[in-house]
Amino acid sequence: MNNRTMTGAILPGNSTVELKQFDVPKPGHGQVLLKMKASTICGSDIRAIYREHLGKGPEAYQGVIAGHEPCGQIIEVGPGLKRFSEGDRVIVYHISGCGVCYDCRRGYMISCTSEHRQAYGWQRDGGMAEYLLADEKDLVPLPAELSYVDGAQVACGFGTCYEALVKIGLSGNDRVLVIGLGPVGMATLMLARAMGARELVGVDVVPERIEVVERLGLADRVHAFDENLAARLAGGTGGGFEAAVDCSGNDGARQLAIRATAPYGRIAFVGEGGEVTFQPSPDIIHGQKTIYGSWVTSTWLMEELVERLVSWGVHPHDLVTDRFALTDAQAAYAKMAAGRCGKVAVVFDEEL
Repeated sequence: MNNRTMTGAILPGNSTVELKQFDVPKPGHGQVLLKMKASTICGSDIRAIYREHLGKGPEAYQGVIAGHEPCGQIIEVGPGLKRFSEGDRVIVYHISGCGVCYDCRRGYMISCTSEHRQAYGWQRDGGMAEYLLADEKDLVPLPAELSYVDGAQVACGFGTCYEALVKIGLSGNDRVLVIGLGPVGMATLMLARAMGARELVGVDVVPERIEVVERLGLADRVHAFDENLAARLAGGTGGGFEAAVDCSGNDGARQLAIRATAPYGRIAFVGEGGEVTFQPSPDIIHGQKTIYGSWVTSTWLMEELVERLVSWGVHPHDLVTDRFALTDAQAAYAKMAAGRCGKVAVVFDEEL
């Protein structure tokens, strides 16, 4: 296998994708070789790599094979494996941490600050290739009931949403406002519904995204954003929402999340970048509100999510509006960058 070559996609910047040939890697101790089945595109790739290389530190792109939402099947193993074996279907947690620091031992390899930390698709080769070399410690089992496209989305987006909803203690008592209806916002609505939210309201500025949310029935109501929306929403819910999640990273959207939340409500900031302006006393302190920052998730919570998806009968692949072959990776990234669709997936098997 290691004498063969494979096709992989890199992101040189300037909104371009290049397909190149690479040697098929051979797994070392504690590693596996995956036959890639599906790799979905994350908004972080567009924001920090595809258009131009903006990332610093843990987001610095090193010219490796792109794709940090990989899912595939183990076809070769190195020595020293403790849990997985050839033939297993797996999701790859997209950060490979050092494994021994405080954060890694809690399962939050996303927060690892060791020099050994590497993100798939950012500092080490990712899923936009025919094969992927992964460390066993980064794997989460994919049940037979879920598709590979399901698993690819769990690898980042759905895991991120689940973390935020668990963090704010979502329950059947809650009316939930989700702002920013890209793939992460759509996933948040889908999971909040499965977790029992009694009302779901979505907000966005892009008509095509609103149309997708309405067509899929992800929310009870969907609104186009405007500056007076907070007052109208709070009035329509008898004082505000018990929970709000901002997936946009936009200042106005974050203000809306805060001000449309009821007293004692909980707000999760998930969308990366940007700024926010608010008045602490009237907006937060006097209403006894709590803002949570939420960044990706842990390996153990991701594994819990996979089990929940099976029991709920929920399939993340329902959010995929566009599928491409690896040979059409340029079109796939361009589609995602336009921001007027659901999730975009690169698939490696026709049956997916």
